[in-house]
Amino acid sequence: MTTFTLRRDSFGKLVLTTAEGEEHVGVIPVRAFPIQAPTRGISLVREGGKEVAWIDDLAEMPEQVRSLVQEEIEGREFIPEILHIKDVSSFATPCTWYVKTDRGDTEFVLKVDEDIRRVGEASLLVADNHGINFLVRDMFHIDKHSRKILDRFL
Repeated sequence: MTTFTLRRDSFGKLVLTTAEGEEHVGVIPVRAFPIQAPTRGISLVREGGKEVAWIDDLAEMPEQVRSLVQEEIEGREFIPEILHIKDVSSFATPCTWYVKTDRGDTEFVLKVDEDIRRVGEASLLVADNHGINFLVRDMFHIDKHSRKILDRFL
């Protein structure tokens, strides 16, 4: 059951109105577990970082709230998911990776092996030389060619 409403004001900021009628302008959704459970455990915080609402599961929210929260998160977070590793320039770092992501084909430079970090049991975050993080959601279910390349770096 939703105990708040959410809308955008004329400046594009999210406005949360509680069941008691209290308005909080400029709330920001923050994921508790952005990699492992991106739609569960979302805190809506106001200026100063104080939580004003909690969403257990975004899928259970009304469509209007769900779409506003997703829009806001997508506008702030940029973590492309690696779907396939086409090639790498070398198995020694620094090297250039040529990948297919959920946002299209790209290439990036991996400076050192330590820029590949495990997140949970199966996920990886790969940081490029500009600090952009790329996600491998499940290294055990990625295609065989990509897995072979990952194994050389892990």
